[in-house]
Amino acid sequence: MDRAKPGSKMHVMSDANGLPLVVGVSAANVHDGLGLKPMIVGLQTDPHRGHHFKPKRIYADKAYDVPHLRKWLWGKHIGVRIARKGIDTSERLGRRRWVIERTISRLSGYRRLSLRYERHPRNYLAFLGLATALCCYKRLLKLTT
Repeated sequence: MDRAKPGSKMHVMSDANGLPLVVGVSAANVHDGLGLKPMIVGLQTDPHRGHHFKPKRIYADKAYDVPHLRKWLWGKHIGVRIARKGIDTSERLGRRRWVIERTISRLSGYRRLSLRYERHPRNYLAFLGLATALCCYKRLLKLTT
């Protein structure tokens, strides 16, 4: 966390194949762990049908290694595979984390998202959602042809 860093961070939650499920935006000077709870809550509820989806396991890097987040995830019966600070190396969970890195790279490939041109976060989030929809559409085209 860099307190003086301007800009924004995109938070992306994807499935095991790299399909983006939930996206979010936060300020660049905010800790990554604060974006995890809204992502999980946003993934679990479907307001139109009342369906609840619960992920089996969460893979994350060392920025999300916060004790209260681990307890919160365990309370929701979600498996935690978060690299521990000072214990785990980046190679151990790297086999799984490259999927999300590839997804973020695909989303950053859109020119409007690589640099933040929008002044308001809601506009940036709207373009991020549009890029996510395009990624899902491209995946659907690849699967059907």
